[in-house]
Amino acid sequence: MTRSMLRDLTFPLCVTALGLILAFWLGYNTTGNLGGAVSFLLVGSVLAVLEISLSFDNAIVNANKLKEMSEVWQRRFLTWGILIAVFGMRIIFPLAVVAIAAKIGPIEAIRLAAYEPAQYAAIIADAHVSIAAFGGTFLMMVALCYFIDEEKEIDWLKRVESRLRRCASVRGMAYGVVLCAMLVFTLLLPDSDAYDFMFAAALGLVVFNAVDTLGHVLDAKQAARDTARVGGLGAFLYLEVLDASFSFDGVIGAFALTQNLFLIAIGLGIGAVYVRSMTIMLVQRQTLRQFRYLEHGAFYSIFVLSVIMYLQSIVHVPEVITGLIGAGMIGLSLVSSVRFNRRYAAE
Repeated sequence: MTRSMLRDLTFPLCVTALGLILAFWLGYNTTGNLGGAVSFLLVGSVLAVLEISLSFDNAIVNANKLKEMSEVWQRRFLTWGILIAVFGMRIIFPLAVVAIAAKIGPIEAIRLAAYEPAQYAAIIADAHVSIAAFGGTFLMMVALCYFIDEEKEIDWLKRVESRLRRCASVRGMAYGVVLCAMLVFTLLLPDSDAYDFMFAAALGLVVFNAVDTLGHVLDAKQAARDTARVGGLGAFLYLEVLDASFSFDGVIGAFALTQNLFLIAIGLGIGAVYVRSMTIMLVQRQTLRQFRYLEHGAFYSIFVLSVIMYLQSIVHVPEVITGLIGAGMIGLSLVSSVRFNRRYAAE
């Protein structure tokens, strides 16, 4: 490990140590014995690894957007973004879901999380259709807007991507594809879940369009005032919503390992810190330039994840499968990039 890489990982390693200590302490206070403390420590470690493995494609996509941002906003993403990711998505989001689904106040939701974790987890599980629909829709739009783009110059899977690029001349093509997918899955779902799925999916489309439009407006105004701040607040908001969509899968899947909200927040929070550090490292080392197909693999992974989230409204898909598919797509794109670099160097 190089000295610069060790420096970049200093903060995540410190957070890891603090998080594991908190997990051990939480386990001891919850169970009252050493065995329970060790169990909480192990579950927290597994959750952190799960979050990192599921979110590596998130880091690549973040880096693709972050490279356009000024250093000031990059630092803000690493600091404020971590607070939003850890406390917002890993604690406040599940509490908000429970409060809305059970029609109770936030204080009562916190009480359920602390003293009745089984009931809390059951409420989260009952809301999985809406969560999958919203997150799947947003991520599908992110992936399709990357591939259906006339200005996209590099193709990895040329037969597929060249056709998708030509489709960009058709106005609203990405929205049409997503709407068709929404209709298909709505018809496949039972009547009791169909309305919730369609409403949440439509909300996902609205949020994507709002964030995308707001980002363009804010960044255009910033560009008019100060060229150095292009890619600031608008890109920051886009990345936070993107991170939220990625986090849905991890938060829901974490309840399969433990029903303790605070342990989930610790484990996934550790993983979120590593994802952000990986993002900064990818930007600083210009990894996306060195490996030209890496972001293609990430966006293919995002599309597959969006389809899996849709499928999860009907059947359970283990998180291991999701992680392996994502890692496989990124791994293949990395191998293709290395082969291209060697061929280019030889020529």
